Amino acid sequence: MRKRKGSADHDSSFTGNVTLLDGSSDLKQCHKKTDAASDPGGSGTAMGRRYRRGGLIWRLRRILIWVLGIYIAVPVIIKVCPSIQAKLVFLNFVRVPYFIDLKRPQDQGLNHTRNFYLQPEEGINIGVWHTVPSVMWREAQAKDAEWYDKSFQSSHPVILYLHGNAGTRGGDHRVQLYKVLSSLGYHVVTFDYRGWGDSEGSPSEKGMTSDALFLYQWIKQRIGQKPLYIWGHSLGTGVATNLVRRLCDRGTPPDALILESPFTNIREEAKSHPFSLVYRYLPGFDWFFLDSITANDIRFASDENVNHISCPVLILHAEDDTVVPFQLGKKLYDLAAQSKSLNGHKVQFIPFPSSLGYRHKFIYKSPQLPHILSDFLSVPHPHV
Repeated sequence: MRKRKGSADHDSSFTGNVTLLDGSSDLKQCHKKTDAASDPGGSGTAMGRRYRRGGLIWRLRRILIWVLGIYIAVPVIIKVCPSIQAKLVFLNFVRVPYFIDLKRPQDQGLNHTRNFYLQPEEGINIGVWHTVPSVMWREAQAKDAEWYDKSFQSSHPVILYLHGNAGTRGGDHRVQLYKVLSSLGYHVVTFDYRGWGDSEGSPSEKGMTSDALFLYQWIKQRIGQKPLYIWGHSLGTGVATNLVRRLCDRGTPPDALILESPFTNIREEAKSHPFSLVYRYLPGFDWFFLDSITANDIRFASDENVNHISCPVLILHAEDDTVVPFQLGKKLYDLAAQSKSLNGHKVQFIPFPSSLGYRHKFIYKSPQLPHILSDFLSVPHPHV
């Protein structure tokens, strides 16, 4: 009986032990669940990270699709609407500085300058500035249009300045050049082509050239046989060679042509322009972009014009010019130097090293510019 009782006790004891072990296991599992829920590095957080990563990738894909869509759409739109490409060539809608009053050149430090308007053809008025030589500054104060017209009868030579695209005749780098030339004893006449600044009309290569020819003849009527030089900058060099070719074809060439930062023709310039970099190697680039320029009758073929020009030509170009690459100016010079029509005329190329930092529009800063002009034009500058 004792053994049986002891056996029962033993069984009871064994069963209790099993119950105790099972309870301990449940507690451990409960603790694991609690730890997993409170573990910031657990599987839930990992899933969140994967979700966020997937969302970021999707957003990047959407941005890439949008960029790719725009990249493809731009050449298509330009091809369908070539007038857009014309606006990008002229940039006449970009008026910098925006708040300048072109009727008040004195606000730009040109208090020996007259603002007026001429009409090259019916319905189109263009804005013009006439800056007299700085030696006439004091005398020019508060003078009227008649005085400025008579000032052309002085012995000082005249420069007709043809500016590039964008901005107006009041652009800062242009104003600074007027001041330099005025200080050297030149009259400077400049204007905004039709469609630029406060001039009326719409821009075109033909219209720009007609405006320049009209101004040239207007000046010539007032100065007689005194020297008249034509200075073109950037896109204005294309206008300048168009103008001089017309004058030479008529047998009335100007006294000299000065080209600052010139190009060969508008197709080569457009292909070399930094804006075209993202499309330059796109198959069909010429068809999409360059043919659209030609469709607007925009050529500015200075490389062809130099074969019809018969007057001295000076080319100024900075090696660090990123808008009109230096090699285009050098190429134009090489063509001019071989031109039969320029045989016997002075053709000179002046490079400005990159270290000077003159880039596309700061050649006026060169302290050598007065000496370059004096040497080329054979005109002394007593007021330097």
